[in-house]
Amino acid sequence: METAAFDFTALGPRERYKLLIGTVMPRPIAWVTTVDGTGRANAAPFSFFNCLSADPPVVALGIEFRPDGTPKDTGRNIHETGVFTVNLVSDALMEAMNVTAVPFGPEVDELARAGLETRPGVAVASPRIALAPAALECRLHSFLDLGGSREVVLGTVVQAHIRADAVDARFHVDPAVLDLVGRMGGQGYAGTRDYFDLATMSEAGLAEAPATRRPRRLRPPGGEAGV
Repeated sequence: METAAFDFTALGPRERYKLLIGTVMPRPIAWVTTVDGTGRANAAPFSFFNCLSADPPVVALGIEFRPDGTPKDTGRNIHETGVFTVNLVSDALMEAMNVTAVPFGPEVDELARAGLETRPGVAVASPRIALAPAALECRLHSFLDLGGSREVVLGTVVQAHIRADAVDARFHVDPAVLDLVGRMGGQGYAGTRDYFDLATMSEAGLAEAPATRRPRRLRPPGGEAGV
């Protein structure tokens, strides 16, 4: 397979950004709710996000600075309070999420503009979005300073909220009920309804028949499964 090679040390930030978001995908969306020192709530989505560890339970956010180098509301609030909540975005909440992505000033209540209700945090001061199918309350673990463009926030998950009909007594979460979306390159998004199983093999299993993929269309809440 022929490839095109790119020397990242010779590229500008915008070119590196386009290559990374166009190849590392789909990326889960962290719809982060925070409060400032006065208790005023803020919400904003970030797709430079993932969980990095289960023991300890740690998630990471990549939060860029504003073009003038000042921190965004989310980053500033985490510095002030040391807490944040990651809400996961379902297909039904896409438009509301997109409203909160507008670069409003700190005086604007993004949650109100998007018509979203919140619930108080249980373990942290930041609220969670009431209709989010899952939310992770986090306490700040540490910051990783990457220079002038962004910082990485590591948070320890201290409380989780998951739709009751999406998780069973064995802690198995049903992706069809969550019906989450992820970020692609450019303005693109992807759903999680197209799904297949591919079992992890042992060394002995390599000598057996190749693993088979079983593509299936997940059934979202109230919907019908396709093929």
